[in-house]
Amino acid sequence: MPRLTLETPDGLAELGLTAADQKLPLTEILARKGYPLNTRCGSRGLCGGCEIGLRAGHLRRTTDGNLVAPGPDDRLRACQLQLTGDEPVVVLVPARSLLKHEPAIVAEFKVNVPWAADPLEPAAKIGAAVDIGTTTVAMMLIDLATGKVVADSSAFNAQIRYGEDVLTRIEMCHQNPEGVRQLQHAVTAETLQPLLAEACTEAGVSIDEVGVMTVAANTTMQHLLAGVDPSPLGVHPFTAVFLDHRVYKPVELGLKFGGADAKVHLLPGPAAYVGADLSAGLVATGMLYDEGPVLLVDVGTNGEIIAKVGDRLVGCATAAGPAFEGAGLTSGTRGVKGAIERVSLQGDPYRADLQIIGDVAKPIGICGSAYIDFLWEGRHSGILQGNGRFAPEFVARAGELVQTDEYGKKLRLHARGVSGPVWISEVDIARLLQAKAAIAAGINTLLGLLGVAAADVKTLYLAGGFGLHLSLPHAIGCGLLPGFKPEQIQVVGNTSLGGAYLALNDRNLLEEMKTGCNQMESIELNLQPGFEDAYIDQLMLP
Repeated sequence: MPRLTLETPDGLAELGLTAADQKLPLTEILARKGYPLNTRCGSRGLCGGCEIGLRAGHLRRTTDGNLVAPGPDDRLRACQLQLTGDEPVVVLVPARSLLKHEPAIVAEFKVNVPWAADPLEPAAKIGAAVDIGTTTVAMMLIDLATGKVVADSSAFNAQIRYGEDVLTRIEMCHQNPEGVRQLQHAVTAETLQPLLAEACTEAGVSIDEVGVMTVAANTTMQHLLAGVDPSPLGVHPFTAVFLDHRVYKPVELGLKFGGADAKVHLLPGPAAYVGADLSAGLVATGMLYDEGPVLLVDVGTNGEIIAKVGDRLVGCATAAGPAFEGAGLTSGTRGVKGAIERVSLQGDPYRADLQIIGDVAKPIGICGSAYIDFLWEGRHSGILQGNGRFAPEFVARAGELVQTDEYGKKLRLHARGVSGPVWISEVDIARLLQAKAAIAAGINTLLGLLGVAAADVKTLYLAGGFGLHLSLPHAIGCGLLPGFKPEQIQVVGNTSLGGAYLALNDRNLLEEMKTGCNQMESIELNLQPGFEDAYIDQLMLP
């Protein structure tokens, strides 16, 4: 049998293998042995999240059948490699490729509305409120007699090993008859059930005492939780199988808690790509009751925006993609311990001051808030041109700090990261500008539809974990939130979880969410005149 040794940041690990393992991609072997990698493109070889190095032995490429020999390259994509025979193989697994980081998940939220103690399920003593994000899942355990949070727990959504974004998971269900079942199992048995057990242990209650769960999530996540094929969401006209409030017994979803009367409530959503996570936010922020103009912006894995003026409520989703979570970027990572979260730059002489989550000496990479800093600081200090490329005069004096590879120029941000130097490349910057432009053009298009300008907006509610860690002046300055001032922006945290909490405690607020869903007009941005022009304009740095 082949023998596989891993060199990981935690030391060496010897893995015992079977003959059947030789037929599997290396990523699948490592996931089964407790070393899951960042297969965020669904193991299609597109993202570079699962990159490894080969130090001894040989591997075979599944794309062309060629053998790969040991070498200094740490950019081999494990999803496209297999074991070859009985020879020992030694693989280097860089920290940036591992999923075993502690996720920085937001369980904080701001509630701007009053609520009554009128629980959704009056017979239940304990309830669980859940936000299922594409990347992360957060849960709170609530004493329904008082509304008090008695425990919370959070983790990565186990579905991420099948793909980073909803479109990859929708495509998996379309291609693979078992896809829906596998993704449902990942979110229920592998994610929600352990989180519920963890929260019950922390609170000192039995899992049988939990009588009700409310779930807020985007429309694709709601479908996958319910075991419903989301494939229609992936093709025009992007139709959801259901958007309404649904109630299940836990066992119907593959969950185990409570007694015979226990229920899981899936909150209602307004549209295919503006889901229950946003209807939850509509109520939690109080935006539903505001004459406006007001905006709700969630810059998560899917960028969603809702705008309201008077009785008119419009919403859209933007194809921002997961760039702000580090996906597909040279040294990108999520906001976890060891990630660079703050960047301050000086152009002449060059200097980079960095803040790292957990205050560790060696960073594993760069997370979204630092990339936003870099865009603004780079432009402000003369390092970047308006098109996002490095300024020639900066490159001329930067020496070895700027290097060129087959993809173009890259700047060394830190010399000694966990996996070697930490780089930011012109290709990275182009991807960030595309994500930034999608959000900014979406905001401007919705405001244009309602006949208002950014300066007219009374409050922009910035939701999600990304917003909590963002420098608002830098987000405005780089054009992510174009035309706004920091005093217009209220950072509201995880309003998806906040709405699930409110629905659990006050049944009337669930009815209010239904009202908001019925009221909202869903806008397809690519059909709006001027959206493409707005997008192209926003690809530049101000």
